[in-house]
Amino acid sequence: MRPLTEEETRVMFEKIAKYIGENLQLLVDRPDGTYCFRLHNDRVYYVSEKILKLAANISGDKLVSLGTCFGKFTKTHRFRLHITALDYLAPYAKYKVWIKPGAEQSFLYGNHVLKSGLGRITENTSQYQGVVVYSMADIPLVSTDASCYEK
Repeated sequence: MRPLTEEETRVMFEKIAKYIGENLQLLVDRPDGTYCFRLHNDRVYYVSEKILKLAANISGDKLVSLGTCFGKFTKTHRFRLHITALDYLAPYAKYKVWIKPGAEQSFLYGNHVLKSGLGRITENTSQYQGVVVYSMADIPLVSTDASCYEK
């Protein structure tokens, strides 16, 4: 478990900023304490500093995970977000898409969403902008880019 390097931090923050923009600061400085990002086995974990101090007593090879997995770095050093980061990204998302119940199941199985399946969409959402997809009941389903929606 180690802190991220400057390059890793830059790559990860660029990816997260694609979804939440300038609200990135709200992830680190929260009212319930200070949180940080740590790298373990090419995976980035979002963990409170209080828990991080407690985990310092555990050796790195025995530690399986710590906190919430936000994503992982690929072998080409690109950052991929995991679905576990959705609960933290959804409240701060700049661009949101709501899907009608009829298209929701099809989308979760990996199909594109037709224009008729869109319930609402945030204004000024560009084509390849990072969006958080919600059901019509305001339950976040996934974060993706807006290119998966057919016109």
